[in-house]
Amino acid sequence: MSSEDIVLELQKREVIGKGLAKIRKDGFIPAVIHDHGKPSIIVMGVYSDIAKAFKVAGKHHPVQLNIDGKHETVIIKEVDISPVKNLIDHIVFQAIRQDEKVTTEVPILMTGDSPAQKLGLLLIPHLDTIEIEALPKNLPDSLTLDISSLAEIGDKLTVENIVVPAGVTIITEPDILIVAVEETKAQLSEETAAEEEAVAEAEAENAEKSTETA
Repeated sequence: MSSEDIVLELQKREVIGKGLAKIRKDGFIPAVIHDHGKPSIIVMGVYSDIAKAFKVAGKHHPVQLNIDGKHETVIIKEVDISPVKNLIDHIVFQAIRQDEKVTTEVPILMTGDSPAQKLGLLLIPHLDTIEIEALPKNLPDSLTLDISSLAEIGDKLTVENIVVPAGVTIITEPDILIVAVEETKAQLSEETAAEEEAVAEAEAENAEKSTETA
């Protein structure tokens, strides 16, 4: 886990429902904090501060919240993005404890040099995040996947190929595909053209033989 401390100032809010539009217009993001079966706390924070915290923390890095003088350690659980403006509309925090494991998502980073890429083949990603479980102190900022074994069409790597650091358990099913080697569109076009040419030649030969027989 990164050693960087992410601190976010929030304040409690009373406004809900239709009143949230004005909060957003004033430059704030409405949010809620869930805490182990306790009543949820509804809060809000400055848009730029929350957006910056989300960019750094993602859904895997603990965030220290200061709420009207009280402190809470959380992770970001859910983020609603406006499909029209592509801005954060709402955010959900989950309170965490240092002695309890957390289930969350972390990004997958591909490392190494793939022989397939050097041959001009395509590496098609199928999964970019993975669900894990760990104590807050063991939460990694990402998990790495070595792609140096990908050499030819059909080669692939799945979740089980990820090397996991101590204290981290992967929840995602091990046979889920992460990345696979495929042909480029140009290569597929060349193969299609070659196949069509072979079919045409075979048809021409058959027609010639039929003529000779007749």
